[in-house]
Amino acid sequence: MQPVIPRADPAPSRMSYRLQRLMLTPLYRRLIRFGLPILVVAGIAGGYLSSETRRTALVEQVAEIRHQIETRPEFMVNLLSVEGASTSVQEDIREIFPYDLPASSFDLVLDDIRVMIEELPAVARAEVRIRQGGVLVAEITERVPVALWKTRDALNVIDIEGQVIGVVKARAERADLPVVAGDGAPDQVAEAIELLRAAVPLGMDLRGLVRMGERRWDLVIADGKRILLPETGAVRALERVIVLHGAQDMLGRDLASVDMRIAARPTIRLNENAMEDWWTITQMSLGTN
Repeated sequence: MQPVIPRADPAPSRMSYRLQRLMLTPLYRRLIRFGLPILVVAGIAGGYLSSETRRTALVEQVAEIRHQIETRPEFMVNLLSVEGASTSVQEDIREIFPYDLPASSFDLVLDDIRVMIEELPAVARAEVRIRQGGVLVAEITERVPVALWKTRDALNVIDIEGQVIGVVKARAERADLPVVAGDGAPDQVAEAIELLRAAVPLGMDLRGLVRMGERRWDLVIADGKRILLPETGAVRALERVIVLHGAQDMLGRDLASVDMRIAARPTIRLNENAMEDWWTITQMSLGTN
């Protein structure tokens, strides 16, 4: 008769059962798969970087690698090209350009360069980009001068928006531009240009336009005569003066001004000498009668 050999219990132990159940938990499985390697790597990295010498060496190595990449020839800007600008504006842009070329394109902030250029009085708009071949291109749209604004202190060059874009020392420097004067004149320079165009049929030399009380214009002729225009309908009032002048040579007479502020009742003011002559003739006429 053979002895009976006891069989091992197939049931897992309590500890083994708990471990198997734990391994079936998704959170625990993710922790073992991802969390444990991360902790190991973090521990190794922390141990390595615990030394200040190693930290400094690592930072310097990273900076050197970055410098080598940024200074590669394909990333270098070697030339500044200013397009669409006059010589004086080009000189101004090159003078205020804040970078020394050649420079890495990574170091250039194009938006800051564009804003800096657009802050120049003579520049209306600027577009800045890097062209292939290491060329920084600034495409400039300049403000167009349309008039000279005369103040007590200076003779300013202004554009159609009334923006001051320069200063001249004498009228002869920009004899091609009309002159406006008075407070508020730059704000209404577009209307002034329209009036000057409407005055061309007069066929007379014009001194310019003066803004009166920031409300209306006086058109000044070269011989000192003035045409006082209304606040509204100034062009139409000027056209009436042109018609009267064409019919009766009104502005060719010894007048001081033509007042058109009341459109239905134009008023003419004579010069002092003309007024004295008129009184003399009137007295002689009355004496004769």
